[in-house]
Amino acid sequence: MRRKLAARVAAGALIAFMGACSSSNPSSPASEPANETSEQTPGDSVQSTEAGDAPEAPADADGGLVPIITTVLANPYWDAEADTAKAALEALGFTTWVDAHNNDPQRQAELVDAAISQKAVAIVLDPAGADESIGVVTKATDAGIPVFLINAEINQEGVAKAQIIANNAQGAELGGQYFAEQMGGKGKFVELFGNPTDNNAPVRSNAYHSVIEQYPDLELLQTETANWNRDEGFQKMEILLQAHPDLTGVLSGNDEMALGAIAAIEAAGKVPGKDVLVMGFDGSPDAVEAIESGKLLGTVLQPIVAETEELVKQLGAYLKSGSTGADAEKQAMDCVLITPDNTDEYSLFNMS
Repeated sequence: MRRKLAARVAAGALIAFMGACSSSNPSSPASEPANETSEQTPGDSVQSTEAGDAPEAPADADGGLVPIITTVLANPYWDAEADTAKAALEALGFTTWVDAHNNDPQRQAELVDAAISQKAVAIVLDPAGADESIGVVTKATDAGIPVFLINAEINQEGVAKAQIIANNAQGAELGGQYFAEQMGGKGKFVELFGNPTDNNAPVRSNAYHSVIEQYPDLELLQTETANWNRDEGFQKMEILLQAHPDLTGVLSGNDEMALGAIAAIEAAGKVPGKDVLVMGFDGSPDAVEAIESGKLLGTVLQPIVAETEELVKQLGAYLKSGSTGADAEKQAMDCVLITPDNTDEYSLFNMS
């Protein structure tokens, strides 16, 4: 019941998702550009602006302004991240605005500049690149605004106050082991790789490989980059199926690419879950639904809701006392494997 309720809660985000960077319907990938955002509507629970516009600062509350800069609002994962941060911050007495950089470092810089000009007391940021985001985090910090990073990290410590991510290596090892076992320890497979500027992509891939190399009869045929995107997952899978018609497995760096691959497999006249086994990562509502229908082998849940709640807790502590209370700046939360055996324990990016 919790999973079904959460799926209904997520429906609004999923509808928006159909017309943006990728399709929520695996059988019909969308064709619109990935960098579109909606116009700002005052009073919306999640606000975004057209590229080039600076978000307006809401009226100050006692705690001050904490902007939330996420990746893609039309994706249910990042939408859940933004909604969780907004609710938690407002519960602590802060005002917020929410916007997305769409993996564009220049747009990210514009949003951070807006936060600085509006005298934000802190910034919550899901960074647009591990190297590309160091400069904007440093700029905000130099302006006296502490930055708290969620979901993705930067390749430097000492400028952000906290960096909280999922334990991607641990999660990918869980997923890789389950994939290898379900493949029977043999067969030919391909890999869909995420956004190369995001450290999560190589970390997951390397952890997958650390498990697969223990199975000499599992043969990796080819790796293709699909940038976390469902449409690109579909397109790259079409190419892979033509090049390797005898492949029997797909290891994907995230659920969106996996769902695109499932659509391509079906379009090629094959049966996902039978002819080709597909493994995902993230724990999105669409992925859990695909597991229950037998199309997706499994996924690895990133506990983004718990991560974001912890980040906001540390942000509040820092603004009160000058310390986050954590032992380290970079922190990782363990992931959870989702299979047909435990989908009934799922709620929106969380497990009971």
